[in-house]
Amino acid sequence: MQAKTFTETARRAQIVRAAIETIGELGYAKASFGQIAKRAGLSSTGMISYHFDGKADLIAEVVRDVLTTSLAYMRERIDAVDGPAAELRVYIESNLAFIAEHPIELTALLESLRHGGAPGGEADGGTGEWYHGAIDVLEVCLREGQRTGDFGRFDPRVMAITIRQAIDGFHTESIRRPGIDVAAYAAELVRIVERAPAHD
Repeated sequence: MQAKTFTETARRAQIVRAAIETIGELGYAKASFGQIAKRAGLSSTGMISYHFDGKADLIAEVVRDVLTTSLAYMRERIDAVDGPAAELRVYIESNLAFIAEHPIELTALLESLRHGGAPGGEADGGTGEWYHGAIDVLEVCLREGQRTGDFGRFDPRVMAITIRQAIDGFHTESIRRPGIDVAAYAAELVRIVERAPAHD
């Protein structure tokens, strides 16, 4: 029984990986079960249907997989620093670094979200629970930084949205400008927060 469970888990992971690569390279519209099965080395699309309740279920798992991987990548780095200013800097740097290092995964994530692939099936263009959660985390960090005097006076919710949108926009910019300097982009985004506006 354990061997079967292990095999099924491995097969699901194989299918999800193939789906990420297929969507990331071909786009959501062209990512058919046939294309995914071929990339995964499966003999038929029926093996996908055995493990997932349709394309929506598979796409939701793609979103969960990429988000879980990215959060683990960032959390390890954020947990290594202390204080709101350092946490914000590492949040921005690690988020942008993950995007730069995993373009296929980010394309698959964004394509899936645009087609209602958020966990829970929210067909909301990518503004689901995970997005609002990210804004909430940023807002808390910014408010704490204002309390400690690390940041100046601004609306922390507006700034949190601004930071999140600047991070999300980096993926599109990196596609248009493959040589973009991720470290410089991150540093400038951090400076914008630190300067907006000057401390009283």
